[in-house]
Amino acid sequence: MAQFKERHPTGNAIVIIFAIIMLWRGAWGLLDTYLFPGSPTLSYIASIAIGVLILYLDNFSIQNLKR
Repeated sequence: MAQFKERHPTGNAIVIIFAIIMLWRGAWGLLDTYLFPGSPTLSYIASIAIGVLILYLDNFSIQNLKR
């Protein structure tokens, strides 16, 4: 795999992007199925609230994502 990364950096980036998209697709699918499945509006509001709570608890910090 290291050879692929070195020889084809653009291809490697495409594989990583595809993996991230698939991860988010799976997460959204699970949320649609299990987080208030009968009420999409309540599910969206709960998702936003949970996201904001997580960001608040982390002090809205994205320093860990920077290199």
